[in-house]
Amino acid sequence: MNFVEDLLFKDECYKIIGLSIKVHSTLGKGFTEIVYKDALELEFIKNGIPYEREKSFNIQYEGVQLPRRFDADFFVFNSVILEIKAACCFHPDNFKQTLNYLKTSQVKLGILLNFGEDRLKFKRIICTY
Repeated sequence: MNFVEDLLFKDECYKIIGLSIKVHSTLGKGFTEIVYKDALELEFIKNGIPYEREKSFNIQYEGVQLPRRFDADFFVFNSVILEIKAACCFHPDNFKQTLNYLKTSQVKLGILLNFGEDRLKFKRIICTY
């Protein structure tokens, strides 16, 4: 089996990234994150993609649920955390934030998208816990 066949949630990622590229191609760069989230949500609806927007996850510390939670921009296919950025480039903190979301939620795959560059940028982030 080769690397491409081994990709975690390959088909789901292909759909998510394809729709994200469509949004970026249509809108271009320069808008705030919320605009890209709204457009991507419309694409998810039009294409029958199951998702939750601003999905809240509890945070546990030593077996105790903390009063604060985190909200993932999207939780797609009940298996992928999707984080949206609209910046000039990815910042290392973006990766740390997404990885912490994965660890806390016990979700294995996150996709970090940046609509703020000339071309859509994305990174798959896998958490092995």
